Amino acid sequence: MTRYAKPTSLDEALALLGEAPWRIVAGGTDFYPALGNRPIRENILDINALYDLRGIEEADDHWLIGARTSWTDVVHSGLPPAFDALKQAAREVGSVQIQNVATIAGNLCNASPAADGVPALLALEAEVELRSANTRRSLKLADFFLGNRRTAIRDGEMVTGIRIPRAYGTGRSAFVKLGARRYLVISITMAAARLVVADGRIEQAAIAVGACSATAARLTGVETALIGRPVDASLANAVRKVPVTELSPIDDVRGSAAYRLEAAREIAARAVCFAAGLTPESMAA
Repeated sequence: MTRYAKPTSLDEALALLGEAPWRIVAGGTDFYPALGNRPIRENILDINALYDLRGIEEADDHWLIGARTSWTDVVHSGLPPAFDALKQAAREVGSVQIQNVATIAGNLCNASPAADGVPALLALEAEVELRSANTRRSLKLADFFLGNRRTAIRDGEMVTGIRIPRAYGTGRSAFVKLGARRYLVISITMAAARLVVADGRIEQAAIAVGACSATAARLTGVETALIGRPVDASLANAVRKVPVTELSPIDDVRGSAAYRLEAAREIAARAVCFAAGLTPESMAA
C-alpha cells in the first residue's frame, strides 16, 4: 500500500525519509504528467507545508535559494544583474501557470539535460545543499549531476536549498534558448553566460550550455579564450572560433548532433554578447 505524508517541519520530513523510500513532490509539474494513466505506486512525501524552504535569503558570503522557491519567485526577486540569466531562464520554464508552482529544486532533481535553470546556475558556481536526518552536506552543482536523469542524492536525503557564493554573484549575465517555437518548448540547445568586465575588457567569464550532452556543461575553453578580450564587435566571432569539445550532443527528434553543436556555438556567442551589453548588430558573422 502506498503512503502519503505532508510534514509540517523539515525534521519531520527528514525522519520520514530515513524510514522508507519516498517520492518527494512539491510542484509536481514533472511527476504527475509522467504518470499518464498509471496509478501512483510510490510513497508520496508532499513538502508544500515546509514553508521555511521557500524564498531567497542573502547572507554576508552567499545567497540561499530555498528548495521550494518557485520560478515566479525567482523572476520577481531583487537579485543582482549576475542573476539575470537565471531570471530569463525562469521565464522559459513552461507556462506562467507552471512557473507559479514549479520549484527550482525540482528542476535540478529531475536532472533533465534540457533543464532550463541549470546553465545559469552553473555560471553562478551554484552549490546544492542536501540534508538527511543525520547529515548535512553541500555539492557543487556540476558534481550533483551524474548523468541523464541521475543525481548524487543518497537514500534518505533531500535537497533543501541552492547556495550561490557571493564571489560569483558579480558582473552581468544572459540566457538564450533555442527551440522549435518561441514558447512552451523543450530546448534544442540553450546557453547562459556571466561576465565581469573592467575597463572595457573581460576579467571573468562563465559560460554553460544545456541540452547538448548528458548533463549541462561549462565551456571552459571559451571562458579561457575570453579573459582579457576587449568588449567590442569582435566578441561574437571570438566565441564562435573556439572548439567546444566539452559538448557531446546526440541526434533526436528535435535536431541532429551536428546541428546542435553549431547551434550551441551560436547561442553561446549570443549569450556572451548580451551579457557584455552588446547589441544584436554586434553578433553578425
